[in-house]
Amino acid sequence: MSYTIGRLAKLTGLPVKTIRFYSDAGVLPERERTPSGYRLYGDEDRARLELIRTLREIGVDLATIRSLGERALRDVLDLHLKAVETQLKSLQRTRAVLRATLARDGDPAEEDLSRLHALGRLGAAEMEILLDEFVDEVGGGVEARHEWLTHMRDAMLPELPEEPTVAQLDAWLELAGLLADEDYRDTLRRQSADFWEEDRDFDAWHEINVQIMREALTASRAGIEPGSPESEPILDRILAVMGQTREELLRTFDEHDPRAARLWELGSIIEDRPWPAEQTIAYGWIEATLRHLSVAPGET
Repeated sequence: MSYTIGRLAKLTGLPVKTIRFYSDAGVLPERERTPSGYRLYGDEDRARLELIRTLREIGVDLATIRSLGERALRDVLDLHLKAVETQLKSLQRTRAVLRATLARDGDPAEEDLSRLHALGRLGAAEMEILLDEFVDEVGGGVEARHEWLTHMRDAMLPELPEEPTVAQLDAWLELAGLLADEDYRDTLRRQSADFWEEDRDFDAWHEINVQIMREALTASRAGIEPGSPESEPILDRILAVMGQTREELLRTFDEHDPRAARLWELGSIIEDRPWPAEQTIAYGWIEATLRHLSVAPGET
């Protein structure tokens, strides 16, 4: 059965101008016209128009609807769901900042407005892109180092809660700034060059790191004080596993950029996890023990 545009409007309850707009926009392609030039539509067009109206009511844009001829409706709805979820998270972040700002007396400070502006531009997708750039640039040119960073990637990207606090939002922004910091990237790349350019095997180093963590955490949890007589054989076992001397490891700690620890701390704030983390505790114990045992007699 064929319908004129006026008849189709009555059947669907949509204005003629809306149907004409959808036709002109290509989301409801016209199939034929009368000799007088009037548009004609069929039952298939009527069903598609109902679908278009439903999709528009839930916010699907015209370009996506236009692509229905090229992709399944399920795919379109899946894409739209992801877009809606992204928008919701953005709105939740904005709401958290607005609530915190309005809970204080007086006019909003400049930092409140800056936070709002920054968060509007930095969602999960943007942070993912930023982290990928960080991994590629810092790992650049050294396969084992790039593999290690790729392995650590998910742990470096915390998930912002649906109802974040201002502290979590600030940590999110600080983390983004740290990942984008060219000086920090260059420092990490430079400081790790010797370690990773010795044809070090990633899997082997991962196993070594697990052993180091186990030794140090066991000692820390047992209450063995760094620098005590009981700590020295543990440190020697750790050094043997690492294949380093005390002087070499101490030099590594001296050159360590404190921003690396801050990166992990920010992740803990964002996800409301205990801090310090196990790896921080383990390497903190190793460093403290190393420094105590490296002090010459008579030094303090």
